[in-house]
Amino acid sequence: MAKDIENEILRNSLKYTLFEWRKQSDFNPLNIDKAEGVYLIDHNKNKILDFSSGLINVNIGHGDKRVTDAVVEQMNKVSYVNPSTITQVRGELGKKLSQICPGNLNKSFFTICGATGIENAIKLARIYTGRHKILTRYRSYHGSTMGAMSAGGDPRKLRVDSQMGPNFIHLEIPYAYRSTGDDWEQNSFDHLDRILEYEGPENFAAIIMEGESGSSGCLKLPSGYFKKLRDVCNKYGILLIADEVMSGFGRTGEWFGINNHEVVPDIMVMAKGITSGYLPFGAVQVSDSIASYFDEKELMIGLTYSAHPVSCAAALRVISIYEEDNLINNAKKMGEYLQKQVLKMKSDHPSIGDYRNTGLLGCIELVKSKKTKEPIVSFHAKSKELNIINQIKLKTSELGMNVFIKGNYIFIAPPLCINTSQIDDGLNILSEALKISDKVCHD
Repeated sequence: MAKDIENEILRNSLKYTLFEWRKQSDFNPLNIDKAEGVYLIDHNKNKILDFSSGLINVNIGHGDKRVTDAVVEQMNKVSYVNPSTITQVRGELGKKLSQICPGNLNKSFFTICGATGIENAIKLARIYTGRHKILTRYRSYHGSTMGAMSAGGDPRKLRVDSQMGPNFIHLEIPYAYRSTGDDWEQNSFDHLDRILEYEGPENFAAIIMEGESGSSGCLKLPSGYFKKLRDVCNKYGILLIADEVMSGFGRTGEWFGINNHEVVPDIMVMAKGITSGYLPFGAVQVSDSIASYFDEKELMIGLTYSAHPVSCAAALRVISIYEEDNLINNAKKMGEYLQKQVLKMKSDHPSIGDYRNTGLLGCIELVKSKKTKEPIVSFHAKSKELNIINQIKLKTSELGMNVFIKGNYIFIAPPLCINTSQIDDGLNILSEALKISDKVCHD
């Protein structure tokens, strides 16, 4: 009977729904029945270690009844109201975010997800400054709506590139693993200055940067780069927007990734960990000066599900769990442990070119050669080029682990409640799977 139910779920899902970022044929997705802590559980009661926290969003772990209870309690009161009305939980969440966000980021505009957060942050920046250009980074990812995709530098956008939004300017920031010469850090500062000069700094509304690089490869900025951005923004009246969708809420061992750089942005976009993925939700946190600008001017942005009371309740309870369970400190400690263990693995696997992490936001970069740093797959790899990567994915799944792999990046970003034993289990599975990529190395 269980097998019949499992097959029906698979059949209905494949026949009647579409799956993101892939061709729809020849696909056998994980068929999940339950989830608890750091594990997904299929219909045969097999436990699958979730080594990437879903899509690096289930920060507190799966199935926490405290969030369920808070959601049910709120739904028993009111499940939806027009966003121009208020609920108790809306104000309480806004107050809590004001307390944990850096500097004078004291007011929230609530969105549905990270992409809608980025969209509205861009709108706010353009309205507030009266300017139009947005400076972002190649390789970055800010979401899949049209504005957010235009802002990003992820190669997946190229399929719809003819429809990209105008006035998004991209810059390259070399990262340590693939940079050469002693002056690569200074070159990145000089490149920023040149781009602003060419495009006219007076034309820029905002600079958008990930608080800490996530699905772009956990790439490390040159030392002091964020402080350079802050100085540039102050000099030219440009707003600094920190995308904390993935790096926020304890993921990097701090409340927000930007805290690692000791800089306060003008706008901060949050999602994912704000509800730990239990419900769709996001927020755009703005400085006092931006908030006060709209005291006498109309705020011309809006969403049907802005400040959704049930999502607000989930977010408020999730934030309290970070504090109650000391998860942010655990993320820092487990990140340090993870780094030591992966660096040990590196000597055993010729395909591990580099490992980068901040807290529990980490990434293994796969190469064919440690000498030449030739990647396992190209930046613009098409599906037919991903055979080795697909084999690694399949092997990790067969061995009982779910992990997010994108191109030649394997992301290690488990729930913040993970312990050392569970990390060891995940790395043992990964080590076995990496024997596949090791075979194509030619050092």
